[in-house]
Amino acid sequence: MDFDLSWILLGLPLAFVLGWLASRLDFRQLRIDNRQAPKAYFKGLNFLLNEQQDQAIDAFIEAVQNDPDTSELHFALGNLFRRRGEYERAVRVHEHLLSRGDLGRMDRERAQHALALDFLKAGLLDRAEDALRKLESTPFEAQARLALLAIYERSRDWPHASEIAVKLESSGQGAFNGRLAHYLCEEALTLQSRQQPNAALARLLEAVQTAPLAPRPRIDLARLQLATGQADAALETLRALTEHTPNALPLAASLLAELGQRPDLRASALALLTASYGQSPSLDVLEALVSLHNMAGNDPTAGRHLYARHLEREPSLVAASRWIEGEKAGAGQAHPQVQKALAHAVKPLLRYRCAACGFEAKQHFWHCPGCQAWDSYPPRRVEEL
Repeated sequence: MDFDLSWILLGLPLAFVLGWLASRLDFRQLRIDNRQAPKAYFKGLNFLLNEQQDQAIDAFIEAVQNDPDTSELHFALGNLFRRRGEYERAVRVHEHLLSRGDLGRMDRERAQHALALDFLKAGLLDRAEDALRKLESTPFEAQARLALLAIYERSRDWPHASEIAVKLESSGQGAFNGRLAHYLCEEALTLQSRQQPNAALARLLEAVQTAPLAPRPRIDLARLQLATGQADAALETLRALTEHTPNALPLAASLLAELGQRPDLRASALALLTASYGQSPSLDVLEALVSLHNMAGNDPTAGRHLYARHLEREPSLVAASRWIEGEKAGAGQAHPQVQKALAHAVKPLLRYRCAACGFEAKQHFWHCPGCQAWDSYPPRRVEEL
């Protein structure tokens, strides 16, 4: 059979024309897609800059539909959902990213971090913990550990919090000795509630060694020693407190007043309180001094004299109120009414105030219940700040 070359001459131009038409159609579709995706993306960005989050989400969803393989659009959409509090939708976006087999290592780690933040913001602490644990040995490791530390503090899981704090300090993220001492003190409180004073004592002694300049370990240690009948040891612990952290003694003034109830320790307790008051007058130290002087009973007016001398050094509505309490009202005098008004006025002045968030409380906190900051409460009352 003879081969007809004319078919080749006719077929080659036809194949060329068909190929050219196909390429033109592909390029045209590609240009349309490329125009649509950036247009939707920039429209969403514009809405976002104008604080129009609903419209921005719609625009980003449109962009993702046009180009479902673009990871940046997924990240932008997931972050928007999280900011709006739509955590379930944010989780779905980031889980979809993690399920993609073509996702690079850096984007996968970034998606894992974003997913952990979704769980954390939603209050799903157990799932957030699992997600954060997967970020070890990644660029997000330090951030993940700080988030884990916050989770363990919030759930009062002090052993795990100690573990993370040690890792953070060893990696150069800062000094965590103070927090470690707090964790040990919290563990000691738990052990005391379980009637395990010896184990609690061991934790507090370890806390003193961990942070020698921190006031809480010695104050808690002295309180435990006093509760277990070791009054002499408690006095020595508070004496060490005055040497290492004298400005924190007002927080232990009531303990010294209690120790001073023992006649053999009263002189030593008075000496510590008097020295502290002489260096820096404090309402709590003043109250403890008045209590011990009244307990001695030698001079019934000794306490009022202390309040009067304090008023000479410091203008104090609290001291004035206490001074008036000890004055006997004569016939026709309005001392009870004045005292009632003063007692009402000084209540806010006797609170403690967090230096970080301003949260006020009747008692002193080592860990602010408002902003969760450690050591943010000064050891002095509001009136003295």
